[in-house]
Amino acid sequence: MIKIIVSEQMLYHHRKTGVVCAYPISTARNGVGNMEGSLRTPLGKHKICAKIGGGLPIYTYFESREPKGIFKQKIAHYKHDWILSRILWLSGVQTGVNKRGKVDTKKRYIYIHGTNEEDKIGLPVSHGCIRMLNADIEHLFEHVRCGEPVFIKA
Repeated sequence: MIKIIVSEQMLYHHRKTGVVCAYPISTARNGVGNMEGSLRTPLGKHKICAKIGGGLPIYTYFESREPKGIFKQKIAHYKHDWILSRILWLSGVQTGVNKRGKVDTKKRYIYIHGTNEEDKIGLPVSHGCIRMLNADIEHLFEHVRCGEPVFIKA
């Protein structure tokens, strides 16, 4: 199970073996909220609905969940919120809270992913997703499964 605590800017992965891994993260600049278009990090119970990027080199960048190449700093000016290394796509499981209608986490394309702004990890600066250090998302990716519960609390 993954537990994300926004107030701490931390992600905790509780493995079946009893090991708990803690990772610093970056959540939304606009705070928390489940509404479509809010650019906020959604709250509540979710699950990992897809794992994208397994086996690709670290710092691979994605557009519309498709790998496009290796990120290089000189291309950074083209887009602000780069999605790097791995993607864990989240889907809400609470109808009316984060599933269906204008609060659907999956339709909002909320991911746990790597970032080009690793120096800002620990600060709320994303557009709604949960950003991680690239080495950390690579490590987490190898230890989670599709369907794994993800709980996000303020």
